[in-house]
Amino acid sequence: MGHFTRVIWIVLDSVGIGAQPDAAEYGDEGRSTLGHIAEWRPLRIPTLVKLGLANIEPLAHLPPTEKPIASYGKGKTHSPGKDTTTGHWEMAGIWLAQAFPVYKKGFPADLIAKFEQQIGRKTIGNKPASGTEIIKELGEEHVNTGKPIVYTSGDSVFQIAAHESVIPIEELYRMCEIARKLLVGPHRVGRVIARPFTGEVGHFVRTSRRHDYAVEPPKPMLMDVLVDLHVPIFGIGKIHDIYNGRGLENYVTTKSNDDGMDKLMQAVKERPAGLIFCNLVDFDMLYGHRKDVEGFANSLEEFDKRLAEFLPLLKKTDLLMITADHGCDPDPRWETTDHSREYVPILAYSPGHAGVRLGTRQTLSDMGQTVAENFGGKILPGKSFLAEISN
Repeated sequence: MGHFTRVIWIVLDSVGIGAQPDAAEYGDEGRSTLGHIAEWRPLRIPTLVKLGLANIEPLAHLPPTEKPIASYGKGKTHSPGKDTTTGHWEMAGIWLAQAFPVYKKGFPADLIAKFEQQIGRKTIGNKPASGTEIIKELGEEHVNTGKPIVYTSGDSVFQIAAHESVIPIEELYRMCEIARKLLVGPHRVGRVIARPFTGEVGHFVRTSRRHDYAVEPPKPMLMDVLVDLHVPIFGIGKIHDIYNGRGLENYVTTKSNDDGMDKLMQAVKERPAGLIFCNLVDFDMLYGHRKDVEGFANSLEEFDKRLAEFLPLLKKTDLLMITADHGCDPDPRWETTDHSREYVPILAYSPGHAGVRLGTRQTLSDMGQTVAENFGGKILPGKSFLAEISN
């Protein structure tokens, strides 16, 4: 083991901190998830401020702290794209030559026709939509006809929603496996996602039996390096699905950010060494894509309270890293509900270590390289900041 016996890595899904220089190429010039939420109303996030969040970029109503207890900086996405898979893969040392495809007008008719032929059913939907809104809109038709609902989003995803009493869960999973095999070449989306729901018309609710079918990440990446070094890896939330389970010794799924923090606290009590890697998705799924600025603000404040409970569990041999994978600016001045091409915050905290400025990191792989170096390994791209934070 290296400087730290245990690394806890939390990804706040979609919590970006300002447009990257190339944001205009994505239609995102001027977007800033944290910046615009802080402008919307004063944020009460004292724990994140104490760590140094407001020292990374100016945030309205949040003056920087004189002596941040964490090292702080921001990370730039090197790969093209602005989706979950791109961001998480880059953290692990994978740079993409081209972005995963997105479908702002739905999937091509010939692709849908092939999918329908192979599953033996017609489909409905085939457009970008919020998952909760599309089952409100098309759920009744689906129940009456048995046609699965196909939809996408600003992310590179092919999603299939079905009522569990109409299409049994195993059948839905089979459909997703068929879609995953079809979606290759120019249609190689980052993830195929099963979105089961239950309930009566007007009261449909999505169930916890969601399942993601990700593209297999290329080798080697951080998880492969850690496995070779016999470093245990525990995934929380979407981590297992994003990396197709590769390298994870064990994992748990989550129902919410709060549930994720409960499971993170439990993991810290039970797992004394290795990497604990956690994604908290509510910011993205419930608030960013739905343009809910107030909900996003409340969720940040709730996380901050849980973080205050969490920090006392850490030891001097622990490293906590908090970051994001991209932005999803909910500011209503932008009509789009897509992700935004933003820098991500980087906070690196260990009790007993003074915080230092990490500056602007030129790739998210710097975080993965830091983790790799800590455990005695190396990934291909990225510059470690381990020496800077462990003095």
